[in-house]
Amino acid sequence: MRELRVDMFNTVDGFGGGGPRPAAYWGYDGPDLLAWVDAQLAEEHVTLMGATTYRQMSEIVATGDDPSFARMAELPKIVFSTTLKPPLTWQNTTIIDEPIGTAVPALKDMADGLPMRTIGSASLVRSLFRHRLVDRVRTMVFPMIHGVEGEGPVFADLPVMDLTLTSTTVLDDRLVLLDYRIDD
Repeated sequence: MRELRVDMFNTVDGFGGGGPRPAAYWGYDGPDLLAWVDAQLAEEHVTLMGATTYRQMSEIVATGDDPSFARMAELPKIVFSTTLKPPLTWQNTTIIDEPIGTAVPALKDMADGLPMRTIGSASLVRSLFRHRLVDRVRTMVFPMIHGVEGEGPVFADLPVMDLTLTSTTVLDDRLVLLDYRIDD
């Protein structure tokens, strides 16, 4: 069975985007973080995202010149959407318009498939958790508190789940990566 890993970047109080510092990585990028991102892209996997993240990321990739964008284009991507229609501009992207609760289990059952990981897509992530489809969650904690600004906390309104910490990593002496396995 294929593993489904949720990777989320969030503040100490659990916010995943927007807020007082809309800059990439809330302005906390550094050599360790950038090396970690490159290492994740080097791994063979399928990227899962929702329509909003697809729209944002495909535009960034199409208009930017970051060296990682070529690799992002090479990787297979699946977008869960009932509003997007082919043809899509970002190569190697497949649209799935079926419910998450039926589409993702079928994807996970593919014996010869690559591992799957999310990118952004807070609403997709919450849906995956609600359907108990996540095998691992990695959260990169950034050293700030959003307070009342920005989107709500990423992991709000989810069912109770037990997690087992499998590793911690400190990046750039200020970011903490927590890697958890979801307990059944």
